[in-house]
Amino acid sequence: MTSLIFVKIIHIFTDSARGSQSFTPEPLLGSLDIFLFSLIAGLLIYWFFFRKKPEPVPEMKTQQIRETSFIEKMKKTNRNVVVFYGSQTGTAEEFANRLAKDAQRYGMKGMPTDPEEYDMSELSRLKEIPNSMAVFCMATYGEGDPTDNAQEFYDWMQGTDDDLAGVNFAVFGLGNKTYEHFNATGKYTDKRLAELGGNRVFDLGLGDDDSNLEEDFISWKEQFWPAVCEFFGVEATGEDSSIRQFELVVHNDINMNEVYTGEMGRLKSFQTQKPPFDSKNPFLATVTGNRKLNEGGNRHLMHIELDITDSKIRYDSGDHVAVYPTNDAAVVNRIGERLGVDLDTVISLKNLDEESNKKHPFPCPTTYRTALTHYLDINNTPRTNVLFELAQYASDPQEQENMRKMASASPEGKALYHSWVLDSERNILAILEDLPSLNPPIDHLCELLPRLQARYYSIASSSKVYPTSIHICAVVIEYTTKTERVFKGVATNWLKNKEVTDNGHKHTVPMYVRRSQFRLPFKPSNPIIMIGPGTGIAPFMGFIQERAWQKEQGKEVGETILYFGCRHKNEDFLYQQELEEFERAGVLTQLNVAFSRDQEHKIYVQHLLKKNKEQLWKLIHSNNAHIYVCGDARNMARDVHTAFYEIAEEVGGLTHTQAVDYFKKLMTKGRYSQDVWS
Repeated sequence: MTSLIFVKIIHIFTDSARGSQSFTPEPLLGSLDIFLFSLIAGLLIYWFFFRKKPEPVPEMKTQQIRETSFIEKMKKTNRNVVVFYGSQTGTAEEFANRLAKDAQRYGMKGMPTDPEEYDMSELSRLKEIPNSMAVFCMATYGEGDPTDNAQEFYDWMQGTDDDLAGVNFAVFGLGNKTYEHFNATGKYTDKRLAELGGNRVFDLGLGDDDSNLEEDFISWKEQFWPAVCEFFGVEATGEDSSIRQFELVVHNDINMNEVYTGEMGRLKSFQTQKPPFDSKNPFLATVTGNRKLNEGGNRHLMHIELDITDSKIRYDSGDHVAVYPTNDAAVVNRIGERLGVDLDTVISLKNLDEESNKKHPFPCPTTYRTALTHYLDINNTPRTNVLFELAQYASDPQEQENMRKMASASPEGKALYHSWVLDSERNILAILEDLPSLNPPIDHLCELLPRLQARYYSIASSSKVYPTSIHICAVVIEYTTKTERVFKGVATNWLKNKEVTDNGHKHTVPMYVRRSQFRLPFKPSNPIIMIGPGTGIAPFMGFIQERAWQKEQGKEVGETILYFGCRHKNEDFLYQQELEEFERAGVLTQLNVAFSRDQEHKIYVQHLLKKNKEQLWKLIHSNNAHIYVCGDARNMARDVHTAFYEIAEEVGGLTHTQAVDYFKKLMTKGRYSQDVWS
């Protein structure tokens, strides 16, 4: 810039000199010179005064690092009992919270903790804290697997050789005896911690959800705390009393854009959807299909189709779809009316323990209506701790006494809880209606009720055939209880009402996909034997669709055999047309259907298995067939198991012990897979 000015000035004075030699009077500066001078002056002014100065690089603010040391957190907050939970449906977490709360009654300070959030290799350091103890509430999930949030801890236990001498521990397992690997995770945790030198304070507790998990937990807890007192030389501080964990904050003047309306994690996540989609960030899938599958009878079996276009969600045949239902609005309203509250009040429940990672029991701020509709389980029978905490709000002495009795470990109390709550299937609304003097503050009730959980369904489609759609097959739960109330399953009734309409309104379902080990063989040429009565047919619709697709691709596809069961051929033969078409096309090699009630003697799938025992044994023993069982765990899966044992004995010549061992090995190899529920 300066050299340009210098050249121009020389040019001006040279021209002036030439002009004076010819004595022709000319102006010192021509119009072009004036223009150029003005331009240069303007550029200089801009350069020095108006040019955007380079901005200084801002210092990076150091993001607050999340504490990953539970030991340091315990020291900082003066805790000496840490209660870890491996939880898939929220029950183990709930039990952990109760144990941590109980610790206060014995002069100890508890901390419920998700093992996924901390470095579990620090467990050996627990002895640094005087009179400390680690309690583990560990649920078993799937085929004897740890829950998702306990997987890393489980892997650590398997690989570590840390010395846990001086580390005091106790374990309560949550399982279900209808499954083969009953309480496998709890048993392994207890055994492994002892092997590493840990000091077992109290015996392993085994809860059975097929019987009465709550009763099992109460019975274990009643013996656990006296053992802890004896071990540490402490005593209960006095009478059991209600201890609030959260305080109520009412928001009278708040921007409604800051209020949660049903989102699981990020505020406004339903308005602005961003992948990846998971349990904390579900995708809102549009319902594009909803049809009744059965022709008659008093049940409602349905086929639902969810559109996952543009979600980037991928799934494989055999995976599960998780859906987040909402509670019945009529039940929510009746709770509000019974307690005499304005359900649209905006509130937050704030943890009184400021150091806790769990700031709220559910997303806050929100309204009571949203909490009772989207976040809290109001349909199931409440656990004993809820009755104990609410008893103080019953003004009738007899009602209060009965509530406290039901929450106790006495035989009379257990019997009363079993008959009055469990057998009668009283949910929280029924309890409020049948105990007129009970008037709890709604915020305390919301604090005590467990979270409403996602419901899982085996996907009834193949992504090879339906890449942008997920199908669900389910039966609507609805029946009359002993108190003459109508019990309605939350999720199935909610799904049933998600009808596809032409009026422009599109129903949506918050969902995500959970991966499964229930997989077709890697080689399509391997034969498959599928056993799935009732809605257990769901994953096999995906399997059969995929085998049809593989045939279309020119692949060699092995024998595809289905054993299906239902009550009546003319009522609940699910997907009859589709299955018969697959059989005609040669995709289904065999379609075997047991109609249990179309004749005098009931016929089930296990009877058909025995009828074809020679063929089945040849496929399994000689042709490397894969077996898949889906449906009821309590009876069907066991009976099918037994049928296969008998086939191995009768056709294969094995003893019963050898037969059991034979099929256990098939499971280990991934050739006998189950997707069952109780």
